[in-house]
Amino acid sequence: MAKRVLVPLADGCEEIEAVTVIDILRRAEIEVVAAGLAEGVVTASRGVRLQPDAALDAVLEDPFDMLVLPGGGPGAERLQKDERILRLAKTMQEEGRHVAAICAAPKVLVTAGVLDNRRATSYPGHIDRNPAPGMTYVEEPVVVDGKVVTSRGPGTAMDFALTLVELLAGPEKRRAVEAGLQRPR
Repeated sequence: MAKRVLVPLADGCEEIEAVTVIDILRRAEIEVVAAGLAEGVVTASRGVRLQPDAALDAVLEDPFDMLVLPGGGPGAERLQKDERILRLAKTMQEEGRHVAAICAAPKVLVTAGVLDNRRATSYPGHIDRNPAPGMTYVEEPVVVDGKVVTSRGPGTAMDFALTLVELLAGPEKRRAVEAGLQRPR
């Protein structure tokens, strides 16, 4: 059965992170649902307009293998204040499903209790200054701790997305997707 990933999109999200994750996962033939926190177009941090596949409320009860939260300061703030996102992140973690966040979005996982007693990273100044209980902050591009994945920012978005592919579809699929991207070694 194909893996399914939910990528919530909030106004002010970081375009590079949202689009890179959606694109790379779809290249790996993973079903991605980009869901706006509300109906309609989402305006990202640099003014790029993103058309979600659905509104979050329409897919909230659907089954997903992974939740991926794009960063961007204003977008992450909106995700952090959204009780639906906090509940979903905690529920997915409790059910043993993957939860991932990049840039400023790991602070959403701190609020949801997902990063308690875990290794994690974020854009500087977000979770290093306000860590979760027992959390170890590390300055690595991508950090995988069990089924929780965090990453630093726009410059690590491709590595983050490829790591997600590997976790969901295996190292062979990651290599195949990466080969098509012509990334330098």
